[in-house]
Amino acid sequence: MKVTLDLRQAIIKRVQDKSGEELNGVITDSIGGDDRALPGLGVLFEMIWEDSTTDDQNKMVQTLYNHLHNMETANPSPS
Repeated sequence: MKVTLDLRQAIIKRVQDKSGEELNGVITDSIGGDDRALPGLGVLFEMIWEDSTTDDQNKMVQTLYNHLHNMETANPSPS
């Protein structure tokens, strides 16, 4: 567990002094990029999730659900 906490702390420390514009850049640059960015996005999402209302969490889940199901429709698996 200590490794996980150290990773979270390192990610938070890396971005905590950034402006809103800089945070936007970190997120935008990480999306679709190197898989090494995924843990950082996960930590940032965790922070957003924890500070979101139940309604906002439900909207995020619905957005994710819709996105996943639209992907299935757009990219049907071969039969």
